[in-house]
Amino acid sequence: MLAVIGARTELTEALGAIGITAVPLADATEVVDRQPEAGWDALAIDLGVDPGRGTAIARRVEEALGLPILAIADLASDVTDVPEIDDFLLAPINPDELRIRLRRLTSPTGTTDETIRFKDLELNLATYQASAGGAPLDLTFMEYELLRFFVTHPTRAWSRAQILSQVWGYDYFGGSRTVDVHVRRLRAKLGEERSSWIATVRSVGYRFG
Repeated sequence: MLAVIGARTELTEALGAIGITAVPLADATEVVDRQPEAGWDALAIDLGVDPGRGTAIARRVEEALGLPILAIADLASDVTDVPEIDDFLLAPINPDELRIRLRRLTSPTGTTDETIRFKDLELNLATYQASAGGAPLDLTFMEYELLRFFVTHPTRAWSRAQILSQVWGYDYFGGSRTVDVHVRRLRAKLGEERSSWIATVRSVGYRFG
């Protein structure tokens, strides 16, 4: 059973879509006081507009119960330097990615061999490995994170500023050129027949799929 704090409607709907039984709670005290006899499987905490409060709750829960904790954040920088958070998911939420990350946190080994797929592209969220057409892709961490973002948010056009904020964090100093450089490298590593999956949207940014 999953304990949930501060769940936005999007998270509630995604949990329902993947068949997860979740109990909405208000704070760390409720997580401790209302723990079922068999214990919680994990805590999902939506950092929302007040990530400071959310990370403080995560620390209290980890100290009291040692639960695996998944954070839902608007920005990657919201979970920087928070060791109590075991994994995080950026909004908007992809139900398949949510399912995989929760399964990884709650499985006995802490790993899963499940992957996110797009055509012949596979991303393993447990091992941070990627392959295309069965051949491994040699990606840097940020190239992998950018590709993961694209695969889990297909068809929508994203501006460079939005991509920079979602993947690198709002306070990253590299500027929009960072996005262009990483897109160019990703296209090269995906190969000629797959590079068109990352489409340039004139005067906007990029769209995947």
